[in-house]
This record gives sequence, structure tokens and C-alpha cells, in this order.
Amino acid sequence: MSTRMKKEVKSSPPVSSRSKRSGMPSDKLNPKTVNPFSNQTSKHSVFEAVYTKGGVPCRLSHGSVKHKLQWDTPKEDVSFDPVLITLAEGLRETRHPFTFVAVEGFKDLLSTPNATQKTIPLLPRLTTSIKLALIAKDDSCFDRGLTAISCLSDCIGPEFDSALKILMTCLARKLSADRKKRANITAVLQQLETNGGSGVLTIIKSKVPTYCSVHI
Repeated sequence: MSTRMKKEVKSSPPVSSRSKRSGMPSDKLNPKTVNPFSNQTSKHSVFEAVYTKGGVPCRLSHGSVKHKLQWDTPKEDVSFDPVLITLAEGLRETRHPFTFVAVEGFKDLLSTPNATQKTIPLLPRLTTSIKLALIAKDDSCFDRGLTAISCLSDCIGPEFDSALKILMTCLARKLSADRKKRANITAVLQQLETNGGSGVLTIIKSKVPTYCSVHI
């Protein structure tokens, strides 16, 4: 090897092992080169953060047949503000056990004595969370939002009519777009008509003209 070639070899900067690894696209798929602890996870939702810190006084109880909620505080003593509001926000969760806790906790609280009086003042805030669940990308969120509407209708009756004006657009759009959900949505609309006031049918038919009243 000539003297000139030796100098060129010596002057070439060494290639670090890090550079070699970063230059191989296939290494990204190699488990040996991926640090499992460096994976960037999404931020915790409001509901998840509150639930993890004990802000919702219940926990999932695993049964042999089905799961249920176990409340650390008697349900009738739970403060609806903020717990019921937090559970409504949780209707948009997409991961277990948060999906289960949110909808089952919501149903549990609305079944307690004096739930009607406790819920009515919170209706505007509950309506906002339910609407967000109805329009969420994850289809299961719509189902939980629909369940929440059903429970609220049974709980507060005609008082829910004012919220229905806000939610009917979401229900009508889904009724038209998703055949699989038509039966469930129609059943809830019938429930709303049964529990609602004298003007509820007008509210429903303003968005779903083809709706047939249960009283016909």
C-alpha cells in the first residue's frame, strides 16, 4: 500500500456503533435493538388520572361469571359532583377497566335514592360529556353514551328533554349511517318519548321525521 493510501485510511473518521445501528432501517423491527422503556405512551385521560388517584371511590371486582363494581363508600353517600361528572367523562375511555368502571359507575349512581334531585343540576355538564362520547371515533364510546342517555331518561324523566335537543343531531346521524345500531337507538328514542314531556315527540321528529310514536 502506498504512503498516500495509508494516510487516507488513517484520516477517515471511525464509524461509531451508534451510527451503524441508526443507519439500518431493519433494526427498528429487531426486538434486540428496541428499548421497551423508551416507548412513548399517550398521556393519561382525565378520568384515568382521577380514578387512579382514588377520585372515584369504587373498584372492579372480578366475579366468576361477570364483573361488578365494589364501592368503597356507600353509593347513596357518594357526591354526584364531581363523581358522576367524572364518570360521564369516562364514557369516552377505550381501555379496560376504565370503560367498564365509567358506564357501570354511572348506572349505579343513577339508581340510588334521591338521584333525580342530585342529577338535575348537573345536566348541562353531563350532556357535554355524553355528546363527546356519541361523536368519538371509537364506536364503543357511542354505545356507552347511548346507555347513559337511557339511564338519565329513567332517572330524571321530562327534565332530560332540554338535553335531548342538543343530543338528537348525534343520534339522528348515527341512526341514518349505521344499520347495526338502528334498533338500539330506536329503542332509546321510544324510551325518551315515554319518559319525556309533552314536547319530546316534536324534538325527536325534528331530527328523525320517520320516527313512529309509541302512542300511535
